[in-house]
Order: sequence, then structure tokens, then C-alpha cells
Amino acid sequence: MTERPALSKGEMEVARALWDLKQATVREVFETFPESRGIDFTTVQTYLRRLEQKGYIKARLEGRTRVYSPRIKPRTVIRETVDDLVDRLFAGEAFPLMQHLIEDRHVSRKDLDALKSLLDELTEERDGGNQS
Repeated sequence: MTERPALSKGEMEVARALWDLKQATVREVFETFPESRGIDFTTVQTYLRRLEQKGYIKARLEGRTRVYSPRIKPRTVIRETVDDLVDRLFAGEAFPLMQHLIEDRHVSRKDLDALKSLLDELTEERDGGNQS
């Protein structure tokens, strides 16, 4: 696994916008933010440059315009970020994080049912389908 610097909250917001767009100019990324967010064009431009320097995105020139696209998949960033969080806050133990999310984040009944189905499926796979 390549060690990349962690993303700030603002960098993560811009990265998410770019993931949704697949590829975009600074202007296109900027325009995804609602006016109420209060982020300005130069801030988006700065975040895109930082993301490129950190290795999360790449840029190519089309004429004189830089077009940005993801270099790293969102799933990879999520995995790395959650792994770091689990290591730092929970000494590498995933269960306390899951327990916290379920108990304190008001997980809906629908999501709990989906989670139960997933757990049943994973249990079945790990048991190799051999239940007595």
C-alpha cells in the first residue's frame, strides 16, 4: 500500500465532487458546490492542486485548461481513512467502531435489516455453507 498524506475535510469534499464528475475543470468542480457552502473558486483550485501533489488525482492539459481526474478510487481512500481511524481511536479493533456507529448514529431499521442480512451472508460464507 502506498502511503499518501491524509486529506483535510476540504480536500475530501473536493475529491468527492471530482469522483462524482469523473473528470472536470476547476470551474466544473467549483460549480458543484451550493452557494450556501461559501467556498470560492481559488479555494477549490488550491484543493485540486493539493490533491494532485498528494497523489489522489491527476491533471492533463486541454489547450490551456487543466482537466482533473481521480487517480485513486473512492473505495481505496475510504478503506485507508477508516483503517487509520480504527488504528488511532480503537487500537486496531473494528468492533468498537461498528458498535459506536450503530448505537450513536441512529441507524434506521431498514439499515439494521440490511446489516443483519449482510452479517448472515458473511457468516454463511465464512462457515463455508456448512451449518448443522
